[in-house]
Amino acid sequence: MSSALIIDGHPDGRSLTAELARRYTAAHGDARILALRDLDFDPSLRFGYRRRMELEPDLIDAKRALAEARTVVVFTPLWWGSVPALLKGFFDRALLPQQEYRYSKLGMPEGLLTAANGRLFLLADTPWFLTPFTGLPAQTHVARGTMRFCGIRSVRTSRMLGVKDASSQRIASWLARAEALGRRDGIRDRRAARPQAIAAEAASSSVVATS
Repeated sequence: MSSALIIDGHPDGRSLTAELARRYTAAHGDARILALRDLDFDPSLRFGYRRRMELEPDLIDAKRALAEARTVVVFTPLWWGSVPALLKGFFDRALLPQQEYRYSKLGMPEGLLTAANGRLFLLADTPWFLTPFTGLPAQTHVARGTMRFCGIRSVRTSRMLGVKDASSQRIASWLARAEALGRRDGIRDRRAARPQAIAAEAASSSVVATS
């Protein structure tokens, strides 16, 4: 089991979004990348929540990885104020009531994922100086309305804006930033795993066989 799950939501594997996801994953050292374009699943929630659709094997595997991850990271471009249909379809199909979230008797949402840390890498052609006017609704949608809603306690956002007109030096700095954050998160995740491993070893050594 990898300590971090990296979700690449771009349909094109040659995109900057995909390359950032690969750089972060490699630098982390204990991360699994989930490139949604490589999964075989229907991204349309055809019956809404009236009737459950049977989960494809790739979605079953993805949901298991989400449940086990200590850190969840999402890489996505901003398209028409939202995320690509592929990523939105993954959220619709993979994040289900009573599995990744539920509502209390008072109607309050309760996230069921156990990841302590999350990151969102959001790329957009929109220049930074226009964001006060256009906003970044995808950031709220993914970081707050999806990741934190499903229980990921701390979600940090890295924004790469003005991608269309970015210089090669600017792009290189973004790639270096993804690698640096990947290394930092990998160190944190490995440190967090040590006490759990020690506790598990101590528990197993305390078992006494009896006839």
